[in-house]
Amino acid sequence: MAAIITDQFRILSAKNFVSAASSSDNSYYVFVGLPNATEYSTTWDTNPPAPKDNFSEENSYWDTAIALKKISTENIKQIIRKITWTSGTTYDLYRHDISRTNTSKPSGATNLYAANYYVVNSDYRVYICLQNGTNPENPEGRPSLDEPTFTDLEPRSAGTSGDGYIWKYLYTIAASDIIKFETSNFIPVPKDWETSDANSAVRNNAATGGQIKIVTVTNRGVGIGTANTTYTRVPIKGDGIGSEATIIVNNNSKVESITISNGGSGYTYGTVDLVSGNVPTGTTQPTFDVIIPPKGGHGADIYRELGANRVTLYARIENDTQNPDFITGNQISRIGVIENPLVYNSSSILTEDKASAVYALKLIGIGYSTATFNADSIITQTVGVASTSIGRVISYDQNTGILKYWQDRTLVGFNSDGSKNTNPIYGFNMNRFTPSPGVGGTTVIQGGSANLSIDINFNGISTSINSRSYFFGQNIINGVSNPEVQKYSGNIIHVDNRPSVTRSSSQKEDIKVILQF
Repeated sequence: MAAIITDQFRILSAKNFVSAASSSDNSYYVFVGLPNATEYSTTWDTNPPAPKDNFSEENSYWDTAIALKKISTENIKQIIRKITWTSGTTYDLYRHDISRTNTSKPSGATNLYAANYYVVNSDYRVYICLQNGTNPENPEGRPSLDEPTFTDLEPRSAGTSGDGYIWKYLYTIAASDIIKFETSNFIPVPKDWETSDANSAVRNNAATGGQIKIVTVTNRGVGIGTANTTYTRVPIKGDGIGSEATIIVNNNSKVESITISNGGSGYTYGTVDLVSGNVPTGTTQPTFDVIIPPKGGHGADIYRELGANRVTLYARIENDTQNPDFITGNQISRIGVIENPLVYNSSSILTEDKASAVYALKLIGIGYSTATFNADSIITQTVGVASTSIGRVISYDQNTGILKYWQDRTLVGFNSDGSKNTNPIYGFNMNRFTPSPGVGGTTVIQGGSANLSIDINFNGISTSINSRSYFFGQNIINGVSNPEVQKYSGNIIHVDNRPSVTRSSSQKEDIKVILQF
């Protein structure tokens, strides 16, 4: 049995996702992680492996997460393909009936949303192409010569070249949205199109559904009417009412042009009624193509009209001295999106703007201000008789003695692919670093260039050194800090493995995650 998931379902899914992600009941976060990707794969930076989608890998993504950044409501939008207006390009015209048996011209697209039927101009204004100069002599249209720049509500030509194009203005992309959502391949559509006052003029202009705007000539006919005559009020027959056209017959008694003088309403199909319009049909009857607008009219629902079945989530990572969750001096190789993660050791959904996903130690001892812990190197603590904690260094701050580390399954007897390691480093228990080791244990941390210990007397989220405040981004209790987010909570809905990026103190990253439905 043949069946399809329609494009409208995908557009609706994208729209529903934006609504859910914008709701105060939900929290969506971008996370970054995986500092030592090349240990997982020696070719990671030249050929990052495709992420795997299973519950085991989801836990691994959590193990290697470093920090999370909340995606605010204004940073979520539906997007469409970017089709930039360029002089001399022949664009498709909007059609209601494009299919694999009736392809769009000239692109050959087998569905509307694959056709090049709209453009964004140099001023970031978006227009839909209602007529591309198509006629019997140019059945695939003609090159566009006049860039559309107007913001008139009614469709019209863009200039005086006579290229035959008719454009309909839809909206202008806001400057802030250009920064957040434009890429080389995509542009955003406005949010809340159906209700926003900013969009009301275009939306209300399309208030009459089924209003005919364009009829094209596919055959000019022979012996039509009287030469050099204009026939007015020629009706469009169909299931709508009121649409009328004006037909001009040239000096060869052929149809020169047809324009709509009254769009009418309610049409889902239509034909030009020459007989009722008192236009003699001649020896060869002309033929026309009546283009049916989208439901509600052009501009009524731009998500449906432009095929907005993708969503961009935007987040900017900046180095905040008062909340240094995003480490510097090491690498990130993975980006992802998490839905509704929880606060650490809580059932409450995380709502903070930023959150650390790693553990931290406050170290003390002679030489802590000059000590080094190489990024991605191993650190250990003997926590009891024949019991050792082991972790990997993310960063060490010589000013504060704060060491951030992470623990993943490769440390405890499993390979990066989840299979058992026949030569595990320390058994199969994932022991945590602790300020209260058991019998035979010590607070000393091995692995650095100096003999340092956990500062079991330190509590706080910052410290003052030489009259300068230093913030940790995490609350330290007895020299140890847990993550601010509960690992393995929520749903990881997107993962992207990337070549390693080394973060520096002067660096910012704009992260744009594109979800396709």
